[in-house]
Order: sequence, then structure tokens, then C-alpha cells
Amino acid sequence: MNIHRIFTFPSRNLVTIIPLVIVTALIFGRFIDTTPLKTLLLPVAMLVIYPAMIGFQPGELLRFTETRLLLCNLVLNFLVIPLLGLFIGSLLLAPWPDLRTGLLIISVIPGGNMVAAFTMLFGGNVKASVKLSVCNLMLGSLLAPWYLYLLLGQLVEVDIVHISKSIGLVVFVPLCLGILTYKLLLRRYSQEQYKKNIKPMLPAVSSWGLIFIIFTSMSMKSELIFTYPELLLQSLLSLTLWYAAVFVLCILVSRLLFPDKKDGMTLLLNVELRNLPIAISLAATAFSPQVAMLVALAFLFQQQLVLWFWKLDKRFKIL
Repeated sequence: MNIHRIFTFPSRNLVTIIPLVIVTALIFGRFIDTTPLKTLLLPVAMLVIYPAMIGFQPGELLRFTETRLLLCNLVLNFLVIPLLGLFIGSLLLAPWPDLRTGLLIISVIPGGNMVAAFTMLFGGNVKASVKLSVCNLMLGSLLAPWYLYLLLGQLVEVDIVHISKSIGLVVFVPLCLGILTYKLLLRRYSQEQYKKNIKPMLPAVSSWGLIFIIFTSMSMKSELIFTYPELLLQSLLSLTLWYAAVFVLCILVSRLLFPDKKDGMTLLLNVELRNLPIAISLAATAFSPQVAMLVALAFLFQQQLVLWFWKLDKRFKIL
């Protein structure tokens, strides 16, 4: 096996690799403290996003032509999905208010920082996805406290300055570096050489970073997940139903309104991939450990579900 195949192995086998990483992280985290790895999460997250930004034109951020995609994204993320979380929480988690709170936190905070990377890996509309991600992060950080106040009856503080810095570091810094890198590459290589020899390698870079982020996040939450075994079943059931409903909604909207599969995949990823790092931080600092436990369990679902959907979509043409 040559170096190229070794380097690209994760990006070619994500459906198999990610479950192994999750299981390994949960076991590893039970015996070894991986908290020191937390300091690397931000730079690695930037590294994951960076390849997706190479070739992106800065003028695209100010020229949003995908109006229908933007409107559907906003309606789903800021109206339908919070109501869905409220409904499923009332249906399955009424006796456990802490678990219900955790599901609502996931429902009201969109804008996962891995969306652009997954959009690139799955052949979606990367340019539109970057715009949607920035919009979701900014609106989500502003609206989340008020949503939680209306749905939970209490006002939750969200550090807007911290979230704004995170947006700048995770989205705009890789964007600037990607634009600069693309210009430098075109000085040395032709467009054909770039597309043939360099562009196919970019998803592999994101995949290695993704593995590190999932391993670190899951290993740090391992003890928390296993602390409340009596609540695990109910939490897993509600999360399964919630994510399944999100997929069904996105598939229906995509098939009805977006004949271009790239746009449909972009919408699905921007709705399904919630901002779990922000959600877990909010849950851990403002609520009980049980709330944080349910949010932590969502790490088991998100990436794995989109990977399986991608695999099924390639076979059965779902979108």
C-alpha cells in the first residue's frame, strides 16, 4: 500500500472508520484523561475547514444567488427544528425535564463547524454551504438565549463575544488562508494540474482532522455518558427519533424544491449537523450534568448518520 492510499484511506472509508473511532474513544476515555488534547481542538477544526476553502472566491460571500436555499435553511433551522425538539421532548421526555432541556438546546443551536468539510466530502455546494454556515452560526448565537427562554421559561446567557471569535477563527481564518493558498498554487500549477493532482487530496486532510476531533470529543465525554446508565435508553430513543425526523424533513424539502442534488445535500448537512461544541459548552455551564449527558450522546449520532445517509444515497439516489 503506497503513501497516497494510506493518506486517503480515512476519506475513502469514513463509514467504517468513524464507528471504530467512537468506540475506541469511549473505551480510552474511561481509563485515560484526554483533556489535554482539548487545546488542539480549535487549530484542528481550522485545519478541517481549510481544505474546503481552497478555491473559494471571496466575492461569493457577498453574492448569494441561492435565495431559495437560504430561505429553506432559515425556516428549517429557526422554526421547524426547534418546534420538532419541543414536540419530541414533550412526547418522550416529559418525566425527565433535564433530558428535555438537552434536546431543546441541540434543536435551537444550528451551524455545526464541520458542515463545510462534510459538504466537500459529499460533493455538495461548498460555496453555498459556507454562507449558510456563517448565517446559522451568527443567528443561532443571537437567538438561542431567547428560544430557550421561550421554550424553557428561563433566560440562558450565551457569550456572544466568544462565539463571534469562534466564527472568525473556524470560518474566516481558513477562508482567508484558502484564498491565499489557491492563488499561490495557481502560480505553480495550471488549473488542470490543480484539479487532477491536488484537489482530490483535500478531503483526506479534512478526514484526518475529523477523526481527531471525534476521538477527542467522545473520549472527554466518556465518563459523563456512562455516569447515568438509567437515562441512556430514553436519551438514545429521543435522539434517534429527533434525528430521523430531521432527515425525513430535509429529504422531503430537497426532493420538492431542489432538483440539483448538490443543493439538497447542502441543505441537509446545514440542518442535520448541529453545533454540538457550543451546545455541550452551554449545557455543561448553565445546566445539570444530565442535560450535558444528552448533548454529549448526540456526538454518537451526527457524523455517523450523515455518513450512512451518504452511503445509502450513492446507492439508492435518495436526494
